[in-house]
Amino acid sequence: MRSPLLDTPGAVAGERPDETVAAHYGDPYAEQRALVSGQALIDRSNREVVRVAGVDRLKWLNDLSSQKLDTLTPGTPAQTLLLDLQGRVEHHLTLVDDGEAVWAHVEPGTAAELVAFLEKMRFMLRVEVADVTSAYAVVSVAAPGSSPDGPSVRLSPPDGTIALGGDLLVPRERLAGLPAELGLRPAGLWAYEALRIAAHLPRLGFETDHKTIPHEIGWIGEAVHLSKGCYRGQETVARVHNLGHPPRRLVFLHLDGSVDVLPPHGAPVTLGVGTPVEAEPEAAVEGAAEPGQIGFVGSSARHYELGPIALAVVKRTVPVDIDLLAGGVAASQEVIVPPDAGRNVKIDPALRRRVR
Repeated sequence: MRSPLLDTPGAVAGERPDETVAAHYGDPYAEQRALVSGQALIDRSNREVVRVAGVDRLKWLNDLSSQKLDTLTPGTPAQTLLLDLQGRVEHHLTLVDDGEAVWAHVEPGTAAELVAFLEKMRFMLRVEVADVTSAYAVVSVAAPGSSPDGPSVRLSPPDGTIALGGDLLVPRERLAGLPAELGLRPAGLWAYEALRIAAHLPRLGFETDHKTIPHEIGWIGEAVHLSKGCYRGQETVARVHNLGHPPRRLVFLHLDGSVDVLPPHGAPVTLGVGTPVEAEPEAAVEGAAEPGQIGFVGSSARHYELGPIALAVVKRTVPVDIDLLAGGVAASQEVIVPPDAGRNVKIDPALRRRVR
């Protein structure tokens, strides 16, 4: 569904799966600064919206997903995951309960599969599931990783909207006039993505693949409650947390700024030039695209302060102090998920960057 904000002068469309919204409006760095200072609105209307109503909704979603939702208070944003039987991530939901229904937004192209699964699991419970993407659009008025008391998070949303922290679900017919209505400049998804990467926040379908488990990318705590009881895939989460380590880990990369290109999603990560042989991991990634591949690039961007940056997923055994190549671009690591995550070793929340 093409966003009307793409008709804004200077708007440049994004790339799949974000081709129906603007990547930028002519000045990506200024748009990042405006978002950080609470003066911008990001059009994320390509994301899809699911509504779950009914008196049993919270307990039902609590039983199906990874987060503790049965005690969720109205107006409190949360994240949760739906896992397969082996504990691999299938869906990531950002949600809020308004006292009558749970509203969730998900990645483009995933709502139909999510709704189909939820419909299968209804049984005799008093819940109603609907894809309301055609009626509601997602916009963000706060930088990802921003302080919860930041200026744009305190913005009073207009009537008819649902607030999820720094995100708003707005009636789609109001999207075209929303920047003027809120007194905010439109900013493109490049700005949001650069700040998301800098905040060390993974995105489903970018930092995840068909094998991803929550420990690997740091969703423990943020989207997974470790003592809430049983749900599909919980056995894997508990086993890794109590007994072992995840096979891969999420890393933040500072990329060589002298190179004009950014490594694309899926680009192979290999050991850096001059890495001692003894530092090489035990084995390359299964099914690697090239010899010596030890991971893949999830997302990359140019940050207004940090320069070119990326998130990548690498083998757990890769030493944390060696340089890497991301799609052939030299990169230094910053730890997000430590190699010893699991076995009750927690991921330090301080490793999540906060946008001030």
